[in-house]
Amino acid sequence: MYLIDISRNGKPSYDARVNQSLDNYFVNDLKLPGHGFMFYINKPSVIIGRNQNVWAEVDVDYLHEHDIELVRRTSGGGAVYHDLGNFIFENILTDNADDFGDYGHFAEPVLKALRKLNIDVKMKENSSDLILDGKKWSGMTMFKSGQGLAAGGTIMYDLNIENARKVLTEDQMEIQKGLGVRSKRSPIINLKDFLPDGMTMADFREYLLKEIFNVKSLDDIETYHMTDEDWDNADKRLEETYGTDAWNFGHNPGYYDYADTEFDQGKLGINWTIDDGKLSHLKFNPFFKVDGDLNTVEAALSGKKPSRWNVKRAVKKAGIETVDEDQLTNFLMSSFEKSE
Repeated sequence: MYLIDISRNGKPSYDARVNQSLDNYFVNDLKLPGHGFMFYINKPSVIIGRNQNVWAEVDVDYLHEHDIELVRRTSGGGAVYHDLGNFIFENILTDNADDFGDYGHFAEPVLKALRKLNIDVKMKENSSDLILDGKKWSGMTMFKSGQGLAAGGTIMYDLNIENARKVLTEDQMEIQKGLGVRSKRSPIINLKDFLPDGMTMADFREYLLKEIFNVKSLDDIETYHMTDEDWDNADKRLEETYGTDAWNFGHNPGYYDYADTEFDQGKLGINWTIDDGKLSHLKFNPFFKVDGDLNTVEAALSGKKPSRWNVKRAVKKAGIETVDEDQLTNFLMSSFEKSE
């Protein structure tokens, strides 16, 4: 097994959209032989499964207000919160998918290292969660591509649990639509209070890597360092798909179309579906504070033909002062017309 170093120009990568897309690059494009292991940290972000509806899983207003990034995985799984108090580990295999689906196999090295510290960690029965005192400190996910796979999860050292609770707030009205795969919510716990006194996050990282790789020093770990060519390829993938709002916000089950535009106040995105000439679903995604009620527009247009008269009336009814009514109407009409 070897460590995959995803630092760039000598600096760690904390960009969640970058980091979460690299597993796909290593499995499908680079295809290094053997067993690779990624170990990294993301800045505050919400990671949702490929087939999840962000509107049902996340308080998007809270997300934008607190500069939390939304990242859609290339794999399945539920919605989780990451920040600088949380590690992510990931196993990369490009030529052996025999253990696909066996979460316990990929969790065992981490569990073994923690048990060595006399921490009673285990895998939750019939689940991909790792637990302590009945609470989740790691959620795992994996995907398979040909003879390759990526499998890993979180390690909550000192995650901001309050932030996680607030941003992962379900929208009951959106849930009732039954669109996308639902998350299984569980109480979460940090490992910090169970570790030896004085074990910092840096100490914890070093300990885990030494145990997982069975070495005395981090210098003894065989390491693959990403090259400039690797980063060029990763950047291209991000620019085309994984770094775009169209992928992260727009790829919601049941919402067939996505568009966004820049107003003076900032970016505004929309997700919508037109069935038989009528709007069946519509959600606004403002990246700025809106003075007015966009929910009123959504409700007023639901089940209606997206005619200019209907759209203009719905916008006027919402009393939106942040954005010019005519500009908003024109953006909506131009977007709807492209999908018809």
